[in-house]
Amino acid sequence: MDLMKEKKFGFGCMRLPLLDKEDPASFDYDLINKLFDNYLENGFNYFDTAYTYHGYHGEEGVRKALVERHTRDSFKLATKLPLRDFKDSEDMEKIFNEQLNNSGVDYFDFYLLHNMGSNVYSKCEKYGAFDFAAKKKEEGKIKVVGMSFHDMPELLDEILSKYADKIDFVQLQINYVDWEQPNVQSRRCLEIANKYDKPVTVMEPCKGGTLINVPEEAEKLMKEYNPKASTASWALRFAASQKGVFRVLSGMNTMDQVNDNTSFMADFKPLNEEEMDIIERVTKIINDNTAIACTACEYCTHGCPKNIAIPKYFALYNSIMRTTGSFLSQMVYYNNIAIKNGKASECIGCKQCEKACPQHLPITTYLKDVTEKFEKNSIIPTRK
Repeated sequence: MDLMKEKKFGFGCMRLPLLDKEDPASFDYDLINKLFDNYLENGFNYFDTAYTYHGYHGEEGVRKALVERHTRDSFKLATKLPLRDFKDSEDMEKIFNEQLNNSGVDYFDFYLLHNMGSNVYSKCEKYGAFDFAAKKKEEGKIKVVGMSFHDMPELLDEILSKYADKIDFVQLQINYVDWEQPNVQSRRCLEIANKYDKPVTVMEPCKGGTLINVPEEAEKLMKEYNPKASTASWALRFAASQKGVFRVLSGMNTMDQVNDNTSFMADFKPLNEEEMDIIERVTKIINDNTAIACTACEYCTHGCPKNIAIPKYFALYNSIMRTTGSFLSQMVYYNNIAIKNGKASECIGCKQCEKACPQHLPITTYLKDVTEKFEKNSIIPTRK
């Protein structure tokens, strides 16, 4: 399969629409069905989910909205082996069979080792995760093997130097803000993938929505150049313009998003030199206005002993840091969230969140900053 000839746009299923925001499995199937159908009708067919998405119900949600409603040859399904979750070689087999059942398919078109990094690499080597995926490919239960990677380029180089024959493609976080960020290094990681001739799928091209709701000054630059182009289109086109990228994923929650993204990705045109210059200026503006580079993936909350709503608190913190005015509304949100979740000050410093964070953020330090902003001289409601 020549991956570089694939359609360049995929549907990311990490943040599907919900009926209840507090229940990750309360899928709004009426809306999801329409979003999936519209995406397919526009000529695209790639859906990306994972075992851990939506509180371990993501595959089930995709099964009901996609697999049970469309013929198997009309879509391509990607899911992932949870590297933090499996215990040993037998457990990988158990999880894989569970995934087939969850998804309602006999094989996966694309299967990735999920969230590869220094925290799980030795475990993968010990229990043969690379060989496991290769074996499933030989059995015909996987068509294409990949690896989603969240770490430094040096580790990516090491892994590909050892297992290039077992990895068909790499999934990387690439966006214009993280292009040169030292904690992500999108550019360098992409260069390593290109070095080993591994096609790349892009995740987080909009950095968890950060590059959609950009500062007013940044949006003005984009609109002056092209009044009709959405901020999302700039982000997706930047990622898709890079050498070696064969697909860009986008999590879409509204019909407007599907219509917009499919419109410019159907006849994709790379960013030109002038647009790249604007991206550089926009990047500087965003970096100057962002205190915590969180993408709200929520990996940090899984297993938090104090049930702290870390991404929600960071979003509120970023919001108040972007303005010199009153932050009363953000304080109200903080207090409401703290009713059912741990407060930032309740962090015990176990740092399991930092080990799980794909962005390698010093979360426990940032939680102290959040505490200072939201809890000092503030009355926080008691949790029920």
